[in-house]
Amino acid sequence: MDHLILAPAARRNAVVEFMRSAQRCLTLSMFRCDDLAVIDEVAAAVKRNAEVRVLITHRARGWKQRLKELGALLESTGATVHRYNGPLMKYHAKYIIADNGRALVSSLNFTRKCFESTCDFLVFSEDPAVVAGLNLVFDNDRGQPASPLPELTDRLIVGPDHARQRLTQLLGEARTSIRIIDHRVIDPKMVSLLLEKQKEGVLVQVVGQGPMGGLISHGRMILVDNRVAAIGSIHLSPPSLDSRREVAIVVRDQENIRELNDFFDSLAADGANLMSLSSEAQVRPDEDEDEDEDEIYSTVGA
Repeated sequence: MDHLILAPAARRNAVVEFMRSAQRCLTLSMFRCDDLAVIDEVAAAVKRNAEVRVLITHRARGWKQRLKELGALLESTGATVHRYNGPLMKYHAKYIIADNGRALVSSLNFTRKCFESTCDFLVFSEDPAVVAGLNLVFDNDRGQPASPLPELTDRLIVGPDHARQRLTQLLGEARTSIRIIDHRVIDPKMVSLLLEKQKEGVLVQVVGQGPMGGLISHGRMILVDNRVAAIGSIHLSPPSLDSRREVAIVVRDQENIRELNDFFDSLAADGANLMSLSSEAQVRPDEDEDEDEDEIYSTVGA
């Protein structure tokens, strides 16, 4: 059973309550974190004798010193902190596992900005295959990461191992509609595929700019034929597809699909939010090296 959270007002409490539910073990993958409520819950889990493991990225533009401080702060709580030391450009995945029985896969970072101001997605799942798969990813990546990853459930899309392949397949299978929320739809091959689907008569809509209902575009969601969705940290951009550790979860239950479709409708109703696809899509060199949502975080912590 999956549970979807979209509203900014519900995000922080949902994450805090999820972490608070862990009695035996708590596993977190962090890209950025500056929200003290999350740090407090890490400390509280340690105090109730839960085993707490945290994996943090080695690189986030503008966060070199902050990542050092974040690691030291987490260690001061008694948590075991692993700093990603593998070959990938970034460790950009965002997920939490509680008591090896429940999991959260998210597009948001554990920051005040994402808890309050962004268009983002959280999926809570009790699917044992999702929990086991995320544990495999964490255990693989916390030391000297091996490649390729062990075999995982098809409910997880993990980059760069198979993100491009799986998302190409998902989009290629579309028969009636493709609805995307992503402000970085810039991968030439993916853009070409979307344009080809348009020629086949598939309705292709991309939201990721404009007023966005007062939210800042950050989260990533792909909804195909109103039957299946992929939600997580993966942009349709070359760095995200090919060079970074990313994680997305596949959602198929119709209640959540309807909610995602309604949410997309609410954004697409304002035509200013819709993006135009171009076969001339190009990636700047700096994006190839370190493409990210850095503008969003330029004032975080200020």
